[in-house]
Amino acid sequence: MKILKPKLHSAECIIKAEKPVLTKDDIPYDASLIFNAGVAKYKGKYIMVFRNDYGPTEKTYPKVRFKTSLGLATSDDGINWKVSEKTIFDNKNLLPEDEIKRLYDPRITVIDGKPYLCMAMDTHHGVRGCIAEIDDNFEKINIISASAPDNRNMVLFPEKINGKYVRLERPFPVYSRGGKDRFDLWLSTSPDLVFWGETELVLAVEDVPYANDKIGPAAPPIKTDKGWLTVFHAVDIDNKRRKNGWERTWKKRYCAGIMLLDLNDPTKVIGMSKLPLIAPETYYETQSGFRQHVIFPGGMILEDDGEVKIYYGASDTVECLATAKVEDLIALCTEKRK
Repeated sequence: MKILKPKLHSAECIIKAEKPVLTKDDIPYDASLIFNAGVAKYKGKYIMVFRNDYGPTEKTYPKVRFKTSLGLATSDDGINWKVSEKTIFDNKNLLPEDEIKRLYDPRITVIDGKPYLCMAMDTHHGVRGCIAEIDDNFEKINIISASAPDNRNMVLFPEKINGKYVRLERPFPVYSRGGKDRFDLWLSTSPDLVFWGETELVLAVEDVPYANDKIGPAAPPIKTDKGWLTVFHAVDIDNKRRKNGWERTWKKRYCAGIMLLDLNDPTKVIGMSKLPLIAPETYYETQSGFRQHVIFPGGMILEDDGEVKIYYGASDTVECLATAKVEDLIALCTEKRK
């Protein structure tokens, strides 16, 4: 894998691939934007479930509406990917009377050898987060639970903690946070993946120096002997920003942050990097794509040699890869900065 040296505003331990690992040109069916994929190791292979928004072009957007499908790709090395000829889900196949309008932003967690998907779900009565079982061949989705409206960005921990399933989530309560974006990162537990409660705040927008709009979960956490290594997305708004992509104006920037949560009580933040882990800087993150200056991790894998692979969507257009050593990521969360 060729690499680019990161700039100073990103973590120096992060190595980014020179180019995206998956783009629309790799897809054997109608595809425009390939991003926000969930990635996991399963039965000796790397498995990726990616979001594909298709239909419009830069010239026809927003007059032409996006359709959304979920695609599957597999890899032997986590770098070179083969895309399945069939989609897992495509909202063009839904009926007008169906309550679900689309599924998107998948995250994969393997628990006790069984893969689960967490996804955002648009319905006719609000945005919801959902958890689904998926068969061994990653062909059939069975939704087993869905949140109340106005909750999304859910990720499952890869094992039970104190006998319960645990997930991170990001509700978006407009009224209780001043009538505007001010969305924080929360944690809930469940005895069975269906009924969720014991919800507690984990991290708030004001806790993150490079966020002023919202934060939320990113990839499912990975377990280390120091704690649950956890990436999250963080958004800042700058009204001086103008056109950055297909839209007439795009004033937001998405970065990836990293924190360490207590192994036995993951509502407790042991430490957090005060600087972004991954910030937009490459050409495909800042100069091209649908919504530029967007970094959104959806998969994180700890290899046997201590390397951590972090998969992220860039500019809501392509799927990318960054790597680092696990000990360096832990140090970012625990080191004292002046």
